[in-house]
Amino acid sequence: MSGLPPHAEHYLDLLRLTLTDFHRIGQGDGSRFFQPEPASLAERQALRCAGRDWPGQGETMIGLERLRHLQSVIVTAVAEAVPGDIIETGVWRGGACILARAVLRALSVTDRTVWVADSFAGLPPPRPHLYPADAGDSHHRETGLAVPRAEVEANFVKYGLMDRQVRFLEGWFSDTLPAAPMASLAVLRLDGDMYESTWVALDALYDRVSPGGFIIVDDFGAVPACRAAVETFRARRGIDAPLEEIDWTGRFWRVPRTMAQCHDRSGQS
Repeated sequence: MSGLPPHAEHYLDLLRLTLTDFHRIGQGDGSRFFQPEPASLAERQALRCAGRDWPGQGETMIGLERLRHLQSVIVTAVAEAVPGDIIETGVWRGGACILARAVLRALSVTDRTVWVADSFAGLPPPRPHLYPADAGDSHHRETGLAVPRAEVEANFVKYGLMDRQVRFLEGWFSDTLPAAPMASLAVLRLDGDMYESTWVALDALYDRVSPGGFIIVDDFGAVPACRAAVETFRARRGIDAPLEEIDWTGRFWRVPRTMAQCHDRSGQS
């Protein structure tokens, strides 16, 4: 990836492998699979690259491809002087945010913050009377998604990346994001799975993404409700910036450099 000195490239390559616990694949690492358990090491590695399994001990489940893409957009935002911070809404064990902080350090960037936004108590029960697409959603029953803030902070410390450029927003998105204390964003990464979590994050934060900034959606291909929230939001805002593919589930777009489109905050879900 351009914009990084060779030693930084090597460091970040190793960090991505470590965050995904790639070196322990097939060694009784406690991974979970969303399909029949693969028989070969190569098949397991392919799933980990694509973020199609649940690492038992890694700090992220988004896989190597989406981590690599996140790194590249941060490098691009810095190189092109796109103003603003970086936020992830829905962080699990914190791996993507840890990588984001590492990229800023590798680039010697000291004036941007990585915002770590999560309830740290799992996902909320669905509210189908407000968000019908979430009817029957069971993410709130998955205890493995409830990672305490102290554990996420400890993961930053483990990698030597817990400092003043990392800030936490703890609570349900509907409570924390509308009043989140950042002026602008260069990268907005959504990983909230549900329609409500996706919609609330977009509605609260999209207008703070700078021209040239990136919106990344982790669950677009994997969770129909997330996809519906993104498509509805883009349609209601008249957003026609290309929605580009990262991998089987990840998508992203960039806010146009010329802000001819007017952001209308009156759109409702």
